[in-house]
Amino acid sequence: MVRVVQIYLFFLISLFMLAGCKNRKDVDVSDIELDVKIERFDRELAALTPKELPAKIPTLQKRYDPFFSDYMQSMLSVGSTADTTYYNNLRTVLNNKDYNALKTEVLKTFPDLKETEEKLTDAFKHVKYYYPQQKIPRFISFLSGFAVQVPIGNNYVGIGLDMFLGGDSKFYPALRQSIPLYISRKFSPENITPRVMETYTREELFPEPDDLKTFLDRMIYNGKVLYFLDATMPELADSSKIGYTTAQMEWCKGYEAGIWGYFLENNLLYETDYLKVQKYLTEAPFTPGIGEKNDSAPKLGIFSGWQIVRKYMEENDDVTLQELMADTDYQKILTKSGYKPK
Repeated sequence: MVRVVQIYLFFLISLFMLAGCKNRKDVDVSDIELDVKIERFDRELAALTPKELPAKIPTLQKRYDPFFSDYMQSMLSVGSTADTTYYNNLRTVLNNKDYNALKTEVLKTFPDLKETEEKLTDAFKHVKYYYPQQKIPRFISFLSGFAVQVPIGNNYVGIGLDMFLGGDSKFYPALRQSIPLYISRKFSPENITPRVMETYTREELFPEPDDLKTFLDRMIYNGKVLYFLDATMPELADSSKIGYTTAQMEWCKGYEAGIWGYFLENNLLYETDYLKVQKYLTEAPFTPGIGEKNDSAPKLGIFSGWQIVRKYMEENDDVTLQELMADTDYQKILTKSGYKPK
């Protein structure tokens, strides 16, 4: 009898330990009713001939506004939709050889968006799990003319499909002066969902506060954004969340202690001059001054902030995701994380 009780207690303790070690980001969203559909504005506009504009544009505008007006005025730059004078500029665009070549390539690359819709559905189910009252926006695909990738507007998220054609697309080399290779390599179809989620998180859910002062503040804020991506896309590779190559991700993991040591040795954590820390927070081919032969990853401040937040949540399992995202005591998060990479 004693033996049975001991085994039973051991079984309970084991279950408890497994529950404690279980990733809190692995949640069941199967009962959440949501089915994301991407509205193919790009396809509907592509189907129009210049002669059809007076007859069909009003219906298209009614269906897609406010996105339609934002697109014509701010993205395609053909003019205000307050009257029909922009039609002439729009006709010029629709007749343009380069526009039609791009249109053909987009339709060929994206005959449908079912896989992306499935991924977005899962990610936004996770959003609804943590924030049930959050209204899910419309998702609208379009051709930006390489101007914008994921615009956020009034109840819509735009997806500029020409900015996701694949890193080897024939269109991107001609844009090297405005879009360098280290940026365009990420313009692939599989990057649609992570970039939509990151942009939506940064601009709609948790905009960057105006009162971020120190490098540490910026590190932790960005770390919380990436931790939210952990929570909403738990199966996605870390490299895709932060926008690294596999090699850059491996470099950061191997050099994590060195990165943190560099920030400490150079007294950067409480630096308030943004110009001095900007290179650790922005896109670049590598981080100057760290690593050898330009093999370092970029955005090392964001990477370190992410690891701090992960360690904080690991060490403080009573803190919910909602509490983390609302917390602006960045020093407390660092202190209670006990972050000391080796």
